[in-house]
Amino acid sequence: MNTAGVSLAVTPTVVSTLLSHYLRRNPLPQKPTAHISYDEGLHLIRSFLSHASRHTVEELQAFTSQWVPHPQWVRVDEVDIPGSELSRAASHITEQLGPDGVRRVGGREWWQWRKKPLMAEWIEMKSDYHERKKNSDPGNRVMLYIHGGAYFFGSVDEHRYQIQRHARKLKARALAPRYRLAPQFPFPCGLQDCLATYLYLLTQQPSNTIVLAGDSAGGGMILSLLVILRDAGIPLPAGAVLISPWVDLTHSFPSVSGDCPLDYIPPSGFHHKPSVSWPPPDEDELDELKKTATEQKVQLAAAEGVSNLSSETPTLKDVANTTHRLSLVIDGERVEIKEQIQIYTTNELLAHPLVSPVMQPTLGGLPPLLIMVGGGEMLRDEQIYLAHKCANPEKYLPPEALMDEHARAQLKEYKPTDVQLQVWDDLCHVAPTLSFTSPAKFMYRSVAQFSAWCLARAQKIDIDILDDDGISVISRSSSSAKHGGQEPKIEENRRDEQPSTEKAEVSIGKAGDPLPRFQDHMIRQRVSLRGAVFSLPPAEELPGCTVQRDHVGVIKVGPVRKWLDHKRRWESRFRQSGIRIRRQRLSDMAIGYEVFGEGEVPPPSALAGRRKIGGAELEKKRQRGLGLSLWSLWGSKHDEMTVQREHKADKHPETKAATSAEGEGARTFSDIQRQEHASPSSKFSSLVNLRRPHRKHVKDESQVEEEKHETVVEDSDTAPAMVVDDFTENQEPSAETDETFLNYESDIGVTGKRMFIGGLATPFSLRKEAETASMITLMAPASRPTTPGVNSILTTDAVEGGGEGSIVNDRIDEDGVDILNQTGASTPFATALATPGDRPVLERFVTARELPQTMP
Repeated sequence: MNTAGVSLAVTPTVVSTLLSHYLRRNPLPQKPTAHISYDEGLHLIRSFLSHASRHTVEELQAFTSQWVPHPQWVRVDEVDIPGSELSRAASHITEQLGPDGVRRVGGREWWQWRKKPLMAEWIEMKSDYHERKKNSDPGNRVMLYIHGGAYFFGSVDEHRYQIQRHARKLKARALAPRYRLAPQFPFPCGLQDCLATYLYLLTQQPSNTIVLAGDSAGGGMILSLLVILRDAGIPLPAGAVLISPWVDLTHSFPSVSGDCPLDYIPPSGFHHKPSVSWPPPDEDELDELKKTATEQKVQLAAAEGVSNLSSETPTLKDVANTTHRLSLVIDGERVEIKEQIQIYTTNELLAHPLVSPVMQPTLGGLPPLLIMVGGGEMLRDEQIYLAHKCANPEKYLPPEALMDEHARAQLKEYKPTDVQLQVWDDLCHVAPTLSFTSPAKFMYRSVAQFSAWCLARAQKIDIDILDDDGISVISRSSSSAKHGGQEPKIEENRRDEQPSTEKAEVSIGKAGDPLPRFQDHMIRQRVSLRGAVFSLPPAEELPGCTVQRDHVGVIKVGPVRKWLDHKRRWESRFRQSGIRIRRQRLSDMAIGYEVFGEGEVPPPSALAGRRKIGGAELEKKRQRGLGLSLWSLWGSKHDEMTVQREHKADKHPETKAATSAEGEGARTFSDIQRQEHASPSSKFSSLVNLRRPHRKHVKDESQVEEEKHETVVEDSDTAPAMVVDDFTENQEPSAETDETFLNYESDIGVTGKRMFIGGLATPFSLRKEAETASMITLMAPASRPTTPGVNSILTTDAVEGGGEGSIVNDRIDEDGVDILNQTGASTPFATALATPGDRPVLERFVTARELPQTMP
């Protein structure tokens, strides 16, 4: 595969989509494909996957892993994950698998073999990086992102344009591992790499500063990762975001069997031109290959006079002898499937809980989850089921055969997981891939809002996120909605005609908006194409939640029939290629394979079990991918323009010398003066340009009901024991602590509360960063120079040893400066208060420039 070939393959689709989009526009006003860029993007990905199936798995992997340059405004650093973390990860996975799981996987050694070290990539906005370094701030928000690609293709380079947007909107650092891919490195190779990356991250960051995120297969990987962390007692992250997670590789839910015209996932599964890696040989072919290879070795030994060939002759221990047959009745006929149907793992492990997380006994005890589902995607039912299973583990149990004593103990041990479920009307699988479209914009915002809430909740602080309504290009002039300079009016689906009374406005993921409260551990939302939020129908009306318990994880006839039909066509089309691959396998097997120890039986596709004796594979150097670079550039365009607009909005005005010769043709100043006298009612709004802040705060507003822990406080001298709530270091003081001096006006923003002095409101808020010189002065520590004729700082009755209006004379340091009594409060006003409530007289105002010279 190369850029030229891909371009020739997808160009007819792009042109035909453009024509059909306008010729058949009327029937599509309620669908996301009504927008030209979404329609083009959807068909382009579908056409690309169709073209890729005509090439080998190795060619697709090479194409999607090409080097892609990152934008200048993004900082990228590579890090090598230490081998010690890989060993720890392997130990945890082995423990999670158990003896029976290790046997089914094929041992505990082969999947730890790798061709090269595990690398990961840090992705961060350069502006955020420089700000952190300037303040010596290690950062309190990190996103560990695991990319998707059906476990067998894709890369960090291919997904960087998505990851960098998550990092930009959350103002976070993102770490993305380059984990090993199937079929050469099947389950649990990739899981070990992702777990090792998280363990490494824990050595760099506290767990409450980390949010996990992943799409498609990456979302399923994250869920298995969280289960391992939970069961091993490893610190869990603040939360996790699952974007269209693939969590059921058995395809046992209804939506997989139906038609999904609004999705790009191939309905018959992934098929590729035959290669050494895929598809692997089935049972019959393996037996025939072994017999033929053994005969060849015996004949060669007889010719050379060698009698002992046991060390090099392949045996049943060299290659797995079975792929776990599947037997189904299709069209009244019993059909046995001997081939491996999923690239990630063997048929025997498709229903394993670490492969298909919907089969876990319980998904309780996990950190808060955001599960984003495309309403038009093929995998929607399993994702909706997953969300409800996390929030209500006792109701959505796996088949009874899997519920042993250990599973029932886990069910009782772990409490339900808090889940925000969003089902986006008619969107495709992993819609943020089409980052240049309007629906994707809302999805990125929702991810940022949820992630910020998780971090704020875990750290008990406020987290600011980008409020780009005023600077976002796509907010004002989305390329997906431009037709003659006007955005087309798109009617909502009929379901929108009677929206829920809860919420029905474009505010999904809006910066500064609080997250809704969880009800029964869930926030259940249906989201329209324009970000309008409506209530999701009850679980009883959702097909994904009505699947019988014993049918979950059971392979259905519909998907298998589609897979078999496509397989027959591909075998006929690539018959000659299949014959060449069979000859190559026979030749390799005659030479012999490197083997591991006793009990190590790698799957047929695993590269660890196909290493020729004495053979050495050369690692090809990565080249720059022009096609992926153009795709990444298209996906990053919105971010680039937004960054530029944000920079201009925050840029300080430049200064230069002005002369009277400039501005020819302008009105004279005297003319303006006469206009002002003639129009005394002139407006002043145009005289001041108030810069709108582009970041707003997200904080935990007790959306999740926490258990209250009571502490008994006993005064041994006078007071009896009393019960109070636990007091945290971030808890704000009560407004009633000093009514005569400090009062707080509630619900004034999220950055602090307005302070009143003597009944008058101050021009600043508590706990808010000062932005002007006057606010720096007013918010400075309450002290001033003691000068002749000027009273010292005044305090209220709360000041130790002083009455109303008294002067604190016992708090003078060696430089003659008053020190604020720790038990009281004071102001930088210079004269006394005659009586409480009187307005203080401002004798002298200290400027910001004078402040460093007069204060210690």
